[in-house]
Amino acid sequence: MNGVHDLGGMQAFGPVHPEAEGAPLFHAGWEPRVLAITLAMGATGKWNIDTSRATRESLPPAQYLASSYYEIWFEGLRKLLHSTGLATAAEIESGKMQIAAAPLPRVLMADQVKAALLRGSPVTRPATTGARFQVGDAVRTRQLNPSTHTRLPRYCRDKRGQIVAVHGAHVFPDTNAIGQGEQPQWLYTVRFDAVELWGPDTTASSVCVDCWEPYLDNADTRAP
Repeated sequence: MNGVHDLGGMQAFGPVHPEAEGAPLFHAGWEPRVLAITLAMGATGKWNIDTSRATRESLPPAQYLASSYYEIWFEGLRKLLHSTGLATAAEIESGKMQIAAAPLPRVLMADQVKAALLRGSPVTRPATTGARFQVGDAVRTRQLNPSTHTRLPRYCRDKRGQIVAVHGAHVFPDTNAIGQGEQPQWLYTVRFDAVELWGPDTTASSVCVDCWEPYLDNADTRAP
């Protein structure tokens, strides 16, 4: 999806100002509650992490750009609750249940949270084919413009890079986000010279991006 969430390399958004070391994790009292509810609802199994990301990315551009980090999480959660039938628009607005609760595949209880967070949700999967690339191989990313979720940023499409790490097979987010299954693919870290991405005016040296195998071709392959 070519949405406003993909800001890397876009002009006129100003510099990035990282917060000072030791800055608070949350900046308003409601933010940890949004995080907690999002994690709890993700644990129900009604959607996966890639669907959750794709939903946040689908917010209207003006709304996305005007929202803080956890405002975006909250609006994405509202959409997911509505689209999966877990809550009606009226219930979300009123904060009160108006119809019988829908059954859930799983419920994350309070005493299970710490263990669940420590355990995480591994996305490595057994490989069904051999890796197409190895460390040191020169590759070129494909020129993709999908209408759905992808983890290949626009600024590094149709760019030449080099494989610097092979991570095994992982859930492919592009298919997992839209209900087409995990379809595990090999995952690589690709190093791009900054000049390749942004031209000679950049002050950066290089950028490393994790790329799934369907994003990559041999370096001598150019997009038409």
